[in-house]
Amino acid sequence: MGHGARNLAALAAFAAGVAAMPLLLTNDYYLSTLILAFLNAMVVIGLNLLLGYAGQISLGHGAFYGLAAYTTAVLTATCGWPVGAGCAAGVALTAAVAYAISIPTLKLSGHSLAMATLGFGLIVYIVFNEAIELTGGPSGFVGIPRLTLFGHAFESDLEYYYLTGAVLTLLAWAALNLIDSRVGRAMRAIHTSERAAEVSGIDITGAKRFIFVLSAAYAGVAGVLYAHYLGFVAPSSFGFHFSVTLIVMVVLGGMASVWGAVAGAVFLTALPEFLRAFEDVETLLYGAILVLCVIFVPQGLAGAAARLARLLIARRPHVR
Repeated sequence: MGHGARNLAALAAFAAGVAAMPLLLTNDYYLSTLILAFLNAMVVIGLNLLLGYAGQISLGHGAFYGLAAYTTAVLTATCGWPVGAGCAAGVALTAAVAYAISIPTLKLSGHSLAMATLGFGLIVYIVFNEAIELTGGPSGFVGIPRLTLFGHAFESDLEYYYLTGAVLTLLAWAALNLIDSRVGRAMRAIHTSERAAEVSGIDITGAKRFIFVLSAAYAGVAGVLYAHYLGFVAPSSFGFHFSVTLIVMVVLGGMASVWGAVAGAVFLTALPEFLRAFEDVETLLYGAILVLCVIFVPQGLAGAAARLARLLIARRPHVR
């Protein structure tokens, strides 16, 4: 089976799993957890393109997520824009801001780039808190309308689950195609050696800027869906802690793997919910599980799954 066929088979299997999952769930709480996991997975896929494939670290993706959420919240709830237009404006503004800050920051690399994006995230977080008349300040912004597209309002969690599942599948498909394209090969070359990639004729600045803006746009799509799902946004949801959690999702899921990004996001979104039953030692268990995962699956969940598949194939009896 070729690489393209394997991607299509994986996408079909994922879409089928998304479609069947509500049949196995016993209440809407699990459905809500999966919706948030899908939204996180959208951000993590974009961040994995930037970090896992292009080797550029960002500690500001929580800010991009929040910027899109607040933009559509203000435009639809305060200015009375149609929800679809507010969502489009949220994603467009996020991409435009990412393009603007990429001009100075992408001249940096390594820890300097991480610090620059961290500074951007902190500035946005402070604006969310201090622009009280616009954003509601630390108390948050309420009254965001439910998502409405083509005259249909997504009122129930089940409808929103299928919507976010479909959008996540579409974004995963776009990422898989990008990775196999000329741009994807350029990203991997930059990750390996920027000097060697430049000698090979790759436009380093253009490629890095493109993937940075695209990665921010992924966060923007998730951000607008998040705002219209909860109907409420607050600065605490988009701070430094969330940006670090996104990095952990990338690493735990598997660097340079789209499905690893999805697995890492779903695992780390669902894990705290399952650990709530151990409220006295919840944080201790969470940390211990992360440490054990890093020790025993250093290549991430995607790497562990691939290794298990190879092991099963190797042990399969040969048919003469």
